Amino acid sequence: MRFSESLWGNNSIMNDSSELTSSQPEFHAFGACEIELLRSFCLIIFGAAGDLSKRKLIPALFHLFQDGLLPDDFFIFCTDRVEMDTEQYRAVIKNALAIALPKDFKRSAWLKFAKRIYYSQFSYTDQDSYRRHLKGKLPTLEKKHQTNGNRVFYLAIPPSILENVIVNLGEAGLSAEEQGYSHIVIEKPFGRSLETARNLNKILTKYFEEKQIFRIDHYVAKETVQNMLMFRFANSILEPLWNRRYIDHIQITATETLGVEHRAGYYEESGVIRDMFQSHIFQLLAVTAMEPPAAFKADFVRDEKIKVFRSIRPFPTERIHDFIAIGQYGKGAVDGNPVAGYREEPGVSPQSNTPTFAAMKVFIDNWRWNGVPFYLRSGKRLPIRKTEISIHFRQVPHMMFSKVMDEIIEPNVLVFRLQPEEGINLSLQTKKPGTKVCLNPVQMDFSYRKDVFLDAYEWVLLDCILGDQMLFLRQEGVEETWSLLTPAIEKLETTTDIARFPNYAAGSSGPEEARLLLEKDGRAWRPLFAEKPYESAHITRLRGHKP
Repeated sequence: MRFSESLWGNNSIMNDSSELTSSQPEFHAFGACEIELLRSFCLIIFGAAGDLSKRKLIPALFHLFQDGLLPDDFFIFCTDRVEMDTEQYRAVIKNALAIALPKDFKRSAWLKFAKRIYYSQFSYTDQDSYRRHLKGKLPTLEKKHQTNGNRVFYLAIPPSILENVIVNLGEAGLSAEEQGYSHIVIEKPFGRSLETARNLNKILTKYFEEKQIFRIDHYVAKETVQNMLMFRFANSILEPLWNRRYIDHIQITATETLGVEHRAGYYEESGVIRDMFQSHIFQLLAVTAMEPPAAFKADFVRDEKIKVFRSIRPFPTERIHDFIAIGQYGKGAVDGNPVAGYREEPGVSPQSNTPTFAAMKVFIDNWRWNGVPFYLRSGKRLPIRKTEISIHFRQVPHMMFSKVMDEIIEPNVLVFRLQPEEGINLSLQTKKPGTKVCLNPVQMDFSYRKDVFLDAYEWVLLDCILGDQMLFLRQEGVEETWSLLTPAIEKLETTTDIARFPNYAAGSSGPEEARLLLEKDGRAWRPLFAEKPYESAHITRLRGHKP
């Protein structure tokens, strides 16, 4: 589902959406663009009292509702183990929305939205709950709201109970598409190893067809990630340069200032590689490196991503530290405030060897990328929250200015900023006015207007309701990434001495091993600091190439 900017502020979509009664897609024209409108639906949320639902899912739905992007005929059936009734749950959600959307919460919209929210206390392991609360109550509500049997089951629940819910949904017959569609949405992690991922996929496909399954990765739904496909394949000047001949290396960075927070139980079992690399980072890698799909359709795009994963060179476990550097944060300061080390966090073992930082060097063994390193890094308690993909082009082949200039001529860098300021930036070298031979780095910068684009969860909710799987992971893709990472994770877990951690201070740029990973190749990471587009013109050294 894609929108033009002219959609925002056009209220006619609310009227049009109420007229959708057929099973055929309906479109609304905006200039030269057509937008597929949502049909009636029911969203069933498992884990509706949890943090994800209160901070992300329901605020995203409410924002879509306020902007007229949901049909008149829909309702949200919320379930959790917490004991409360519908009115109590609505009060909880009202407070959560006021916190999540302080500037966008409209009481008049809330009064209409609240009438579509229902809550039921639920036992995820009890088959009788599925019969009484879902099979018993949904038909009545579907008739009231005229949703035509279209159902989306959103599993915002811990991995430990995921399989129970899938099996019970299937055994209750709720996966069947009798009157309308039946979609199931699953949050990462998709298993914690190749074996567990295969087991999860086996259970899923026993009850649901692949076309019904939506494995969500909200990173891929960010505007800048989606724009990468347009930027690469809709501009003829770029594609001839997007290969080993002109690109020296590529960096993908996803850093956080936060620590483990309230997720210690989950994080102790996962660590940064399972948490960030298997899905988020590798999906960004695939979008960057994929070949042009034959058509801009979900299966065609996902086919090309899977080809990338199949081309990634396996990590040599006997030399694992030549390709992967890991770390764990100790005490330090972030934004001037002292913070505890990972082992001092509530719920974390004092002898934990769980990594909170990882950096990798990855090679893709195909015609386009042979010999080009992809450097990936992600970590917690770093100096800035930042996600970006930077394309570092090769240096000019002949330094014609070397006899008259002392400074290093920095190669061109193309940066896709995913957060916090979404946009695209290209650095170029120009002559400084008023001088004979003095280079002046300048920036071509594009930033998204904050009032015109949807956030990542709004995108994925719209697409899973529509049935568009382009932003979601396919079974083969999940298993391919786990097949690459599982041997590396197992090697690191069995060879990492607890005395090695912590090896970077909270608020620093990460462990020394990560710096050396690039330095030994004659390169350097892009610095981690709050950089505004106009400021980068004055920073000419250590931009991915070591002088």
